[in-house]
Amino acid sequence: MNQKVKNLIQKLGEAIHESVSESENIAGVVRNIRDQGFDVLLMLEATIGLNEVETESSEASASSQENPLGAFTRHDLTFLRSLRISLPDEESDDFNVDPPALSPPASD
Repeated sequence: MNQKVKNLIQKLGEAIHESVSESENIAGVVRNIRDQGFDVLLMLEATIGLNEVETESSEASASSQENPLGAFTRHDLTFLRSLRISLPDEESDDFNVDPPALSPPASD
């Protein structure tokens, strides 16, 4: 990812923080909680996901090639990374994950 995109993502995070910090609605609720005798610690986590927009010609050529990762698309891999699921080297052929086998329902 280039430095310009990284800077834009950082600015987005700062804008989200500023929006929450300056929200009169949030400040009012926090004030009401404090009035009830509690201290408030507010922690928010934001996940920012980016998908590079591809042109139609590159999508067509990508779909015509065999996916080296089996059934995973680029979007699948991005989603897994956003969940902090580590992946082996994407160039590796051993990244084929089979879904878990379902147990038959228990009989009464």
